[in-house]
Amino acid sequence: MFWFWLALLGLIVGCLGTLVGAGGGFILMPILALLYPSESPATLASISLTVVFFNALSGSIGYARQKLIDYRSGLLFLAAGIPGAILGALITSHIPRNTFDIILGLSLVAAAIAILIFGSIRPHSAASDHAAPAPRRRTLGIAISFFVGIISSLLGIGGGIIHVPAMVYLLKFPVHIAAATSHFVLAGTSLAGTIAHLTDGEYTHGFKRTAALALGAVIGAQIGARLAKRTPPTWIMRGLAIALILVGLRVAYAGMSK
Repeated sequence: MFWFWLALLGLIVGCLGTLVGAGGGFILMPILALLYPSESPATLASISLTVVFFNALSGSIGYARQKLIDYRSGLLFLAAGIPGAILGALITSHIPRNTFDIILGLSLVAAAIAILIFGSIRPHSAASDHAAPAPRRRTLGIAISFFVGIISSLLGIGGGIIHVPAMVYLLKFPVHIAAATSHFVLAGTSLAGTIAHLTDGEYTHGFKRTAALALGAVIGAQIGARLAKRTPPTWIMRGLAIALILVGLRVAYAGMSK
């Protein structure tokens, strides 16, 4: 029965993560931190990242069918994000659990506040689902992708929660193309981070839990990709932001109490 609930959690994470193009790791990771207070940060990050990979891969397939992925930009950002993901995975194993929880919790709160602030600003580029992206600052995009790769593996949250707003507000991508392209990039960076965690030996205790979560995430990602074009992401992001603040504060408090 426990595996059923994990699979259901994976389905919800996969659906919501794909819907907003963020991979779902920012939802899953704090839940794992609360469910498994004695696990090492690297083990939790490896579980979350693997689920993010399957979520992002499944979601990318759905987005590809809708022709929403900007592959040229995606490949460029992916090339910058993979080294960052490997670096982040290597750093995680050296962080004490209480410090990790504090960093994770405060990062989630900061991300949520940014969502609430930027969510009230209408992006100029969100004109059409299939519009070609406006000219972008590729150097800035590369730098952002490298940073997102580090955060993705370091905290196990995938990084899409940072990448999508940055692509929309700083690089001027249309919203749905940003979500789809971010998902494509996320599939590659999360795979790189997962492999780095595997080689570090931190994955052995989480395989069964990962399998149950990943199964649900793959199914949820397809549902999320179908809903993405029909659902305004603003209200979803605001609801998630409020939840993130509450969960982030809870995780940070748990880290401070250890």
